[in-house]
Amino acid sequence: TAGEILVAGTDVSRLAAHRVCASGVAIVPEGRRVFAQMTVTDNLALGAYRPAARREHRATLARVQALFPRLAERAGQLAGSLSGGEQQMVAIGRALMARPTLLLLDEPSLGLAPVVVDEVYAAIAAIAESGVSVLVVEQDVPRALAVSQRAYLLSEGRVATTGTPAELTDSAEVRRTVLGL
Repeated sequence: TAGEILVAGTDVSRLAAHRVCASGVAIVPEGRRVFAQMTVTDNLALGAYRPAARREHRATLARVQALFPRLAERAGQLAGSLSGGEQQMVAIGRALMARPTLLLLDEPSLGLAPVVVDEVYAAIAAIAESGVSVLVVEQDVPRALAVSQRAYLLSEGRVATTGTPAELTDSAEVRRTVLGL
């Protein structure tokens, strides 16, 4: 309700959604929200609606399919018929199709099998390594810390502490209250 959200020095907090996307921000919402009655290919194509993204559609699609080979295998399948993990891959792939500079992920491991969580987090690490800034909101703190450069611990909607993953892991309070150690 207050403050600013700066992306590359521009406050995007009061912009219309399409303008936020145009500024380079893409989001993968909690619960995936794929278009169930559309194919995997059509879901991914929706992510590339910005003109700059449309021009690079084929190259970006190839990168998404390299990141998540199952999406190429399931290209013609309805997204609603996929497993939860595959739907999460579609949701992340759709966001990447917009060619973001900042990717926001809300609870990317929610409801996924452990082996799929491993795949999703490997992809998140690869996305970050490719130069895309990634912001992850996650209750699986150890998993999120493993791919983070900086972490913020929220308590009751406020930043309780911040630091590097090592600093938070070494914090007695964080180890006790969050990590249960």
